[in-house]
Order: sequence, then structure tokens, then C-alpha cells
Amino acid sequence: MGTLDDEIGRKLAEAEAAGQLKSGQGKPLQIDEAWLQTPPGLRMAFQVLKSAGVPPAEVELFQQRAQLREALGAAADESTRRRLQRQLAELEQNIAFRLEALRRLGQG
Repeated sequence: MGTLDDEIGRKLAEAEAAGQLKSGQGKPLQIDEAWLQTPPGLRMAFQVLKSAGVPPAEVELFQQRAQLREALGAAADESTRRRLQRQLAELEQNIAFRLEALRRLGQG
């Protein structure tokens, strides 16, 4: 009787031969800088999201921040600049709170 690793390998080989696996499935995770910067408790959850093509909500917040910064740079009048600066400050505070919460969640 084979080991559990042998059985897993056999099942993966069968699935691959049957065309049931997409490229990269059943292979070890690629350890990159993003993986190392992610809190250990969140790494697998974020990897599952990434594999499913679903970015974490924080990615959308970073995109909103970039758009606000661009709009702020192009703002023509002072009232628009103040409004955009206020929105940007609120968004950056929200991002900071969310990242801190993720950091704490990932450690515990």
C-alpha cells in the first residue's frame, strides 16, 4: 500500500491525463515577494482568491486612491482640490485601518 503522497500524485496524474487540471494546478505555490509580505495567517486565503481571479477588496481601494491622486493633480480650481484632498485623506485612512486589521488578523 502506497503512502498518502503517492496516492495524491496518482490522482493528480489521472486528472491531468483526463484534462481536468488547468495549467499550474497541482503544482507547488510560487513563492514571490507578495507572498512573503502577506501575513502568514492570510496567505492561503489570498492565494485561493488569486487563483479564482478575485482580487482582495484592498486592491480596489488602491485603484481608487490612484484615480483620486490623478484627479487631484488635474484639478483646476481650489474648491475641487480641497474636496479631492478630503476624499483622498479619508480613503487613505480607510486603507490604513483595513491593512492594520488584516495584519492583526493574519498574526492571530
